[in-house]
Order: sequence, then C-alpha cells, then structure tokens
Amino acid sequence: MYVAQVTKNRIKQLCKNKKINMETMLLECSLGVNAIRQINDTKGMASFSIARIADYLDCSVDYLLGRTDNPEINR
Repeated sequence: MYVAQVTKNRIKQLCKNKKINMETMLLECSLGVNAIRQINDTKGMASFSIARIADYLDCSVDYLLGRTDNPEINR
C-alpha cells in the first residue's frame, strides 16, 4: 500500500532541495498546477505523471512512492 502523503512530501522536499518552484516544475511536466494537491490514497496519480515528475527531479519513481529511501535512479 502506498501512502499519498509520502509521495507529496517527497516531491515537495526535492523541489525545495533543488530550489525548484513546484508550479514551474508541474507546468514543465505538462501537469496542472493542482496535480500535487489532487494526489490521494484512493485515486492516486497517473503513472505517467509520477514518471514525468521523477524524470524532472532526477530521482526514481520508487523513491517518490516511498518504496526506497534512495532517490538515485537505477540505470
């Protein structure tokens, strides 16, 4: 089971650490400005949206989903 709040918090923290404005990041990922607010435990977020955000923030999808504490991408 994934916890939506973990994903929200990790996205917000990565943006803060990288000094990236969240609204700018979402727009550059072709996502709506409310995309982060709309993540919830029952509906979740589309996989392509999570993948776009992970690519933009240069971290793994697994990290955003809370499946690992290592943000590095396995290549």
